Amino acid sequence: MEKSKDYVKVLAQAALCAALCYVGATFIKIDIPVGTEKTMFHFGNTFCVLAALLVGGPWGGLAGAVGMTISDLTTSYVTSAPKTFVLKLCIGLIVGLVAHKGFKLSKEHSAKYVTMATIVSSAAGMVFNIFADPIVGYFYKTYILGVPQDLSKALAKIGALTTSVNAVIAVIFASVIYLILRPVLKKSGMLREM
Repeated sequence: MEKSKDYVKVLAQAALCAALCYVGATFIKIDIPVGTEKTMFHFGNTFCVLAALLVGGPWGGLAGAVGMTISDLTTSYVTSAPKTFVLKLCIGLIVGLVAHKGFKLSKEHSAKYVTMATIVSSAAGMVFNIFADPIVGYFYKTYILGVPQDLSKALAKIGALTTSVNAVIAVIFASVIYLILRPVLKKSGMLREM
C-alpha cells in the first residue's frame, strides 16, 4: 500500500511539473522572429530542471518533455516538437543523475552543500542543452525538415544564443525555487527520497 501511495504522489508531482513546463514555455516567453523561423526566451527549462531536482531524473525529464512538447504542439513551434521531447527528457535525466545519484541531494546535508549541489546539477543539464540544442537543431532542420544547410547553420547559431540565455535563467531560477521549496517539502513529507 505504501509503495502505491508513493507512486501516486510522484505521479502527481510530475504532472504538476509538466503543467508548469507547459505554462513556462507557452505563456512566460518572448518570441524572437528569425526570417521564416523563430526562437524564444522562455521559462520552460526552469521548470524542467526544477522537476528533475524534485522528483528525480526520469520523472523530471518526462515532465519537461511532455509539458514543453505539448507547448510546441499547441503553438507555432509544431515542427520542433520531436526535438523538444528528446532534448528536454535528456535535460531532466542529466540533472536528476547528477543531483540524486552523484550528490545524493535528497539526503540530509548542510545548507552550503545543498546549494552547491543544486547549482552544479542544474548547470550540468543546461550545459548539455547549450551544446546539444544547436547541434541537434542543425541536423534535425537539415536532414528531417529539409531546410538548406546554410540556413540551418545560421538558425543554429542564433538558437545557441537564445539557448544560452535560457540556460542561465533556468539555473538561477530553478536553483532559487528548489532551495526555497526543499525545507517546506521536507517538513511536510513531500520531498522524495531517492
